[in-house]
Amino acid sequence: MATTSFAIAPSPKTRSKTAKGLPIDPNAHPGVKIQSPISDYLATLVSQNSKDNPGANAAYIPELAAVNSDQIGACITTVDGYVYGAGATSVEFSIQSVSKPFVYALAIEEHGLDWVLKRVDVEPSGEAFNELSLDGEQLPKNPMINAGAMTTHSLIGEGKYSVDERFEHIRKGLSAFAGRDLGVDEGSYKSEIATAFRNFSIAYMLRNYGAIKGDPGDVVKGYTRQCAIRLTAEDLAQMGATLANGGKQPVTGVQVVSPETVRQVLSVMTTCGMYNEAGHWVCEVGFPGKSGVSGCVLGVLPGNLGMATFSPRLDVAGNSVRGVRMYKQIAKEMVLHMMLPPPPARTVIRRDYLLRSAEGEKIVVVSLMGAVNFTATERIVRVLQSRTAAQEAHTINGLVVDVRRVDQVYPVASRILAEALRRLRATGHKVVLVDPGNILLGELGKGSPTGIDTAPGDDAAADEIIGDTSQFESDKWERIPFSPQMMELD
Repeated sequence: MATTSFAIAPSPKTRSKTAKGLPIDPNAHPGVKIQSPISDYLATLVSQNSKDNPGANAAYIPELAAVNSDQIGACITTVDGYVYGAGATSVEFSIQSVSKPFVYALAIEEHGLDWVLKRVDVEPSGEAFNELSLDGEQLPKNPMINAGAMTTHSLIGEGKYSVDERFEHIRKGLSAFAGRDLGVDEGSYKSEIATAFRNFSIAYMLRNYGAIKGDPGDVVKGYTRQCAIRLTAEDLAQMGATLANGGKQPVTGVQVVSPETVRQVLSVMTTCGMYNEAGHWVCEVGFPGKSGVSGCVLGVLPGNLGMATFSPRLDVAGNSVRGVRMYKQIAKEMVLHMMLPPPPARTVIRRDYLLRSAEGEKIVVVSLMGAVNFTATERIVRVLQSRTAAQEAHTINGLVVDVRRVDQVYPVASRILAEALRRLRATGHKVVLVDPGNILLGELGKGSPTGIDTAPGDDAAADEIIGDTSQFESDKWERIPFSPQMMELD
């Protein structure tokens, strides 16, 4: 696969006005008269978790041991680029191990997932992040522990990049995730490399078993500099929002990595991102996370937001004590656990109603919204069946499906809905799609094969595709109630 060239956004001083020409922070919009309660909620979250400060700074890196341990902050970035924060969100720190998922993503983009899986496994280790261990195939157990992360680092430009070139590619890649140019904390790098004896041991072990191909010393130096990339909690929340947004940076609009790569990265973050506390994290927080020994913790709620916390003191597993605590609190109070999703099957139907013309013609209008996946499609088809069923109270002549508020349609949804509409047409119903962007069916709406047996006769999915519903909103149409029979499949 081709090496990615990254576009870098403006500096943080100008970045806040690059999203569609408007400030990112909704509280900063001209004319806004109220502050969002979300900002107040984060301020309360930070305040409540500032009352004590257990744990200890990472003592094995002198630069981190000297960091002010009283600092604490939390930041959230939505997938459309809005930022909410409280506390120390503009304080710079080194990214440390939170760089691992992003470099893993860059390696997958460069080489492809199948190739990367031949070099780094994806199984939880159940061990400390700096354990000297490989799996039965002599591979690092996953890319979130140091052995796997150093291997992943070495895969970037393997065989063609110098140490400096590899690092610069990684720095630019992480900058693309953040939406601005990121620098390096040279003090952190020098402090960590001077005491990186265990990482040197891991690297020589990896070279001995062929997991890395280059010089072990060069790999440790490059990996340590990767961990010294400097950023803020706001930057990290932006990086998380890029992953939550399917790899597209929400402010710059740059597609940094593919959605398929994001799926792999978030899967590994979920099972391995918090080391030997990963099980507790999944049960109590419930979405992908990654911690760093500088005290930062990254969280990603796919399709929704990226979150970052910063508090330097760590627990025995190397995770920020107050950072993890804030994640547990917000996940519980805001019901963010991925096992407690909203019911998309019901929310996809925005509204549906029955119209009757002066001539007695009756049509059903079904308005859809949000993302249309398999379970949502099942709900839509069931409503179409119910509203067009033959019964005494009403004889339906036509169907209008309005998809202007649909954000995303999965391929399986397009295939199933195309065939459902074709079958309705085959029974004599006129089908009109309100879909100016042709988002619902795409090429399938033009008679292309769906992979499902089609109804006999005309294979087009709709009689007509229009831009709005104005023709059905005139005085010629009267809204009338559905009969009880038309609601039976709800």
